[in-house]
Amino acid sequence: MAAIGVPRYIGTADVDRLIATCDRATPAGARDRAILLLLARLGLRAGDILALRLHDLDWQHATLTVRGKGRRETRLPLPQDAGDAVLDYLKRSRPCVARQELFLTSNAPFRALSGSTVSSVVRRAVDSSGIVAPSKGANLLRHSAATAMLRGGATLDMVGAVLRHRSPDTTSHYAKVDIVMLQQIAQPWPGDA
Repeated sequence: MAAIGVPRYIGTADVDRLIATCDRATPAGARDRAILLLLARLGLRAGDILALRLHDLDWQHATLTVRGKGRRETRLPLPQDAGDAVLDYLKRSRPCVARQELFLTSNAPFRALSGSTVSSVVRRAVDSSGIVAPSKGANLLRHSAATAMLRGGATLDMVGAVLRHRSPDTTSHYAKVDIVMLQQIAQPWPGDA
């Protein structure tokens, strides 16, 4: 098995700069902002965004049902800013067509987004923000969300639950980014004075 390196992420200030690049006055900008917030706040994958349907939103309980790998369903809390962005998109920008996909193309003929579109949303925002990012795909925001949760005091188990990891070993990959935490649990090297 190949060694896994340090997760490729950006800090919370850069995530906020990236989200701020969206022009909320345009249908595509409102859609893109909602997508970026869901990726950044919930650590969703591009495939999760594509799989979202209108009925996956539970406004009364402020939750979002996500179908991840293996078609497993998980209900996640919908953060206020992400929920507000999705609601703004639905009220003002989503085309009024009989499609169940949450996010649609912004130009006719209106259809579901492709995986490359979700990655393009992130890439455009990174380029527009001027930040230096280690990557430009949707996983950048997933890794950034996990890192922010850890630095905010969440345990690896909590992060694993939000990211819907099947194995704690997958989540432990994110412990590499918190050097302060690693220093606290590191054992002294044999022979050190």
